[in-house]
Amino acid sequence: MKSNRIKDRIDQAKDEMNSDKVKGAVSKAKGEVKDQIGNVVDHKEMQAKGKKDKLKGKAQDTAGDAKNKENE
Repeated sequence: MKSNRIKDRIDQAKDEMNSDKVKGAVSKAKGEVKDQIGNVVDHKEMQAKGKKDKLKGKAQDTAGDAKNKENE
């Protein structure tokens, strides 16, 4: 019985973390790093690229949410 619950939780986690959501998380993290480094070294172009990556990540995350709802 316990192993079935564990398997169900693993399956649920896989469903929630599709490739779009993973890509989104990576893009958001990469963007945050660029944004912060740009801020520290006062490099406006790097900050802008970081903000762009964060927005891209949010869009990918939203696409992943839509796919998850579609598969329900």
